[in-house]
Amino acid sequence: MRVFLISLGAAVLALVLVAGITIGLVAMKLDGQTKIKDHSWLHLDLYGSLPEYDPPTGLAGAITGGDSQTLQSVLTNLAMAANDKRIDGVVLQLSGSNDAGRGKLEEIRRGVARVRAAGKPVLAYADYIDLNVLYTAAACDSFFCPPSSYITIVGLDASHPHLKQALKKMGIDPLVSAIKDYKSAAQIVTRDDLTPEAIANKEWMLDEYMDLYLEGLTAGRGIDAGGLDAIMTRAEFLSSEALSFGLVDGVMYWDELSARFMQEKDDTPRIVSGSRYAEEDPEDFDLGGKKKIAVIHAQGTIGGRTNGVNPLLGLMMGHETINAELKRALEDEDVAAIVLRIDSGGGESLASDLMGHMVEVVAGKKPVVVSMVDVAASGGYSMAYRASWIVANNMTVTGSIGSISAKFDMSEMYDKLGISFSHVTRGPNARFMGADRGFTEEEFKNFEERHNASFHVWVEGIAEYRNMTVEKVESLGQGRVWTGRQAVANGLTDEVGGFWEAVEAARRLAEIPADTKTGLWHLPEKQDLLATLLKGDSASLTMAGRWLLYRSVREDMHQVRQSMESGAWRMQPTGIID
Repeated sequence: MRVFLISLGAAVLALVLVAGITIGLVAMKLDGQTKIKDHSWLHLDLYGSLPEYDPPTGLAGAITGGDSQTLQSVLTNLAMAANDKRIDGVVLQLSGSNDAGRGKLEEIRRGVARVRAAGKPVLAYADYIDLNVLYTAAACDSFFCPPSSYITIVGLDASHPHLKQALKKMGIDPLVSAIKDYKSAAQIVTRDDLTPEAIANKEWMLDEYMDLYLEGLTAGRGIDAGGLDAIMTRAEFLSSEALSFGLVDGVMYWDELSARFMQEKDDTPRIVSGSRYAEEDPEDFDLGGKKKIAVIHAQGTIGGRTNGVNPLLGLMMGHETINAELKRALEDEDVAAIVLRIDSGGGESLASDLMGHMVEVVAGKKPVVVSMVDVAASGGYSMAYRASWIVANNMTVTGSIGSISAKFDMSEMYDKLGISFSHVTRGPNARFMGADRGFTEEEFKNFEERHNASFHVWVEGIAEYRNMTVEKVESLGQGRVWTGRQAVANGLTDEVGGFWEAVEAARRLAEIPADTKTGLWHLPEKQDLLATLLKGDSASLTMAGRWLLYRSVREDMHQVRQSMESGAWRMQPTGIID
């Protein structure tokens, strides 16, 4: 009886603690939710990491600071601001320290255009200006910077590391089957330089990027090809010089700019932060309806069964997580169509194919529109090609229809370190993939034959679903990568566009009337506060820690690199860093 009473008391105490924490956190949230006044300005500060969607860290991520602003929250905020009568305009604060890829920046530009089309101005402000910042700001009505800005506008560089000699010195022999000469990732360990084919691939990608940058800068800031070349030749600018070159429209500090957003008798500017504005309900601003478009976010390196965070690789996409969400959307009667947002450079071929198969199954019953973000290549494209429709940003990296299979023979390194192994085996080829031995000639031939055979199955599948011949797919494959605009031209994707274009494509394929509103259901869903606390989810806490570590290290390295490149650090004779 005594044990029972102790257990009962502990359970009651645990419930009281959970309730207390829940009430406290909810109260803090409500207390910090200030009312949005008329004639306010939305302030979106794009600094640091910008994942496409919320990392899989649950409540623990928010508590530990592991969550961050996402591309999806930025796009939703811009869409709401376009329809919100309380919002007079948007201030987009940019920085070269932001690590958003070109596809994400292109989508932000589209979101800015949506606000401007509603008759509301969008201002850009940046303290650290590079080509990506200039390109993004060119979509805005005007662009400002402080007097002490770092401004470096230079050409594009596609550097590629080679580790072959380093591995050789360590006694590691990479045994690689690569398909094929355009698959430059394999050339990191197999060559001391790039193949001519890989160089040609990088050249056509850079040419395409330069064209797209120029289009945006010409339309937004009147910078033609000669002007851009002159800017890149000069490379670095003082703020006053940037003003005279037409890179910015004004030089002022943030407090001087924000003072413009005050109304008569106001003590402070009427500025609404992006995090505060994200708490508003999109359905209040014409972005809802009974019929739903399910938006499934698939981001990160493909590997494992469930979504997670790897401290070295960052976000991980698990096939069971994505397939469960696809099935969930399929079975929901209110879901008319599905948008699958892919932001992944690939990973495990098996997991990629398992997700691609589920896309095929679901697309046979409901429209599935793939929306490619920064990159949807290799395994990311394997997921996509069986969809009903594929939408890609102009600057999305896609394709990479190739494959790499390898093992590393570390026997020489083990010898150098004095490490030896004893083996007891049964059956043929028990040591086939052993790292303390290489392949025999016959074994490597078998290894390559199986690799090529499995790759050919993929090529045949693409040919079938994209209505091409196998020869056509092979001419686009062998590891080649393409921009989204190029992929539309060669038939690998269907339409140039971002998130909202993909939503419209889903509505069109689902035959939803133009005057019928649809809501958006984002998956995977974030767990609510009480459910997470009751669950006692230690896994989400671990995930949050991993994400926080990965994000912090990545942002610190990014900041150090950019500070050194900008000349922000100067070594003095005394050894003091200024």
